[in-house]
Amino acid sequence: MSFLSKLRERLTRSSSKIGAGLDEIVAEAAPETPWPPDGAETPAEPSAAPEPAAVAAAGPGLVGRIFGRTAGPQADAPRRVLDDAMLEELEDMLVQSDMGVDTALRVTANIAEGRMGRRLSATELKELLAGEIARIMAPVARPMPIYPRRPQVVLVVGVNGSGKTTTIGKLASQFRAAGKNVVIAAGDTFRAAAVEQLQVWGQRAGVPVMVAAQGSDPASLAFDAMTRAEAEGADLLMIDTAGRLQNRQDLMEELAKIVRVIRKKDPSAPHNTLLVLDATTGQNALSQVETFRKLADVSGLVMTKLDGTARGGVLVALADRFGLPIHAIGVGEQIDDLDAFDAEDFARALVGL
Repeated sequence: MSFLSKLRERLTRSSSKIGAGLDEIVAEAAPETPWPPDGAETPAEPSAAPEPAAVAAAGPGLVGRIFGRTAGPQADAPRRVLDDAMLEELEDMLVQSDMGVDTALRVTANIAEGRMGRRLSATELKELLAGEIARIMAPVARPMPIYPRRPQVVLVVGVNGSGKTTTIGKLASQFRAAGKNVVIAAGDTFRAAAVEQLQVWGQRAGVPVMVAAQGSDPASLAFDAMTRAEAEGADLLMIDTAGRLQNRQDLMEELAKIVRVIRKKDPSAPHNTLLVLDATTGQNALSQVETFRKLADVSGLVMTKLDGTARGGVLVALADRFGLPIHAIGVGEQIDDLDAFDAEDFARALVGL
């Protein structure tokens, strides 16, 4: 199964919520506007019904003008006039999907521009919404850059439980499959479970995992890992870090020390600082980005667990507010359930298309 198929299949909670919301908004339409509109001349009744062949030859454009509707699958779909009341309902629905107030207002304003008074079906509304979401997401849909510098040091940050450890394992596996020589450093030395989990992923991916005694200095491990990566000619060194936000000062000092120490080996390191976010946290993801941008120079985002939430809209809010590159998204626990982020595919899956 391709990743796009997985995305469409597993983004069901978000897409069903947003898709159902759009269906309901259109279904709550006021009574059909009479045709022809007030003030327009009523066409004379034809003396005889046109022959079917004549109608077919006339084409859908003529049929549409005569009967006031579009020929095709959407011809009989329920429609609703785009007005202020409909826009307000759309804004509320987007806010409830964790898109955020500012982003929801901007999206609905763009949808409304030049379309007020038009009758829209649910499918047309979904297409318009998907287009606006893709427009916001396209500038941030960028794969993690690979540099010629060896080793390229990738510092991975995020709160405990965000999927940070599994993301490192999946990325390491994919980089190795692409022919890269990868080393992992289990820098969250205070959580034995995180170290063990990384070792399991390392075995799956065929990637060495450097560990240290529980409670030892993560910066010292990072230094040793850089030494080994250099000696082995590794292309990439991925360093896991702690995510104990309950004591931000300690975490800030720990991350700062890791950066200081690895810069003794390479003044340009870390070359990437990835923030891993859990989609199920919804709007809390915004505050996590704010926090980690202060703690570390975050260069890109990875969003996990999109298959387990109805709050996928938060990714749109993140793109709109911060503009940070979104390198990858995850939709499951398997090693191939993480892939590069594609703005259009995500937008269409999110709205249920």
